[in-house]
Amino acid sequence: MTAMPPKLGPDPLASIPTDLPYSDGIPMDSPWHRSQMNLLIQSLESRWKGRKDFYCGGNMFIYYNAEQARNRDFLGPDFFAVLDTDHDRHRDYWAIWDEGSLPNVIVELLSPTTANFDRNEKRQIYERQFRTPEYFLYDPSSDTLEGYRRVKQHFQPLDHENGRLWSEELECWLGTWQGEFDGHTDTWMRFFEPDGALVLHGEEREAQRAEAERQRAAAEKQKAKAEKQRAEAEKQRADAAESEIARLKAELERLRNSNPDAK
Repeated sequence: MTAMPPKLGPDPLASIPTDLPYSDGIPMDSPWHRSQMNLLIQSLESRWKGRKDFYCGGNMFIYYNAEQARNRDFLGPDFFAVLDTDHDRHRDYWAIWDEGSLPNVIVELLSPTTANFDRNEKRQIYERQFRTPEYFLYDPSSDTLEGYRRVKQHFQPLDHENGRLWSEELECWLGTWQGEFDGHTDTWMRFFEPDGALVLHGEEREAQRAEAERQRAAAEKQKAKAEKQRAEAEKQRADAAESEIARLKAELERLRNSNPDAK
């Protein structure tokens, strides 16, 4: 007698809405918050240009279980990065049942209206539900950077080194930097290489390349000018030598003509 296959229970994902929203239409707290999110995204994209095994985004809804999706319990970090995933896949939101993973790193940009939620409810979700390896918070009003790493199922605070925090997941430092981005001069949260060098975003790298090309062209121009001057000096020396030889020949001829017995 052929055994009948076991009856399967209801698919827990079958009741998940397929029209999940990806935006609540509410703008970020300030133009600075929007620019800061873009700066982090552009910097990591620039640092890992050519890599296809990561994804970074910001202000994007993340769905981590079916109940949350059905309840429209939206959750969108200001910045997040996921490793070992498809970089080029189009996404309107991040859903664990589509991706199979959740963020490795999350950054929240605090404001008076979000600081308490980010430090409490969101932190618990990232720690217990997401199991996020690293969580960073930056408060622009006090220029305060906090960081946590999940150790033994709990977030443990990271120690600052020269005002920066080390991310094991991204293998770089996080710290602050003063300068211009997106048309605004301000204090920004930036990534720094292990040796402390600033991670440049795309426009900065283009400007750096343009400056390097300008310096190379200037050096080539200076080299060409020096070569031309050297060639002119060589010609002058050659002309002077030729003139001296001609003078000596003329003088010798004069002496011979003035003293026939010397011939």
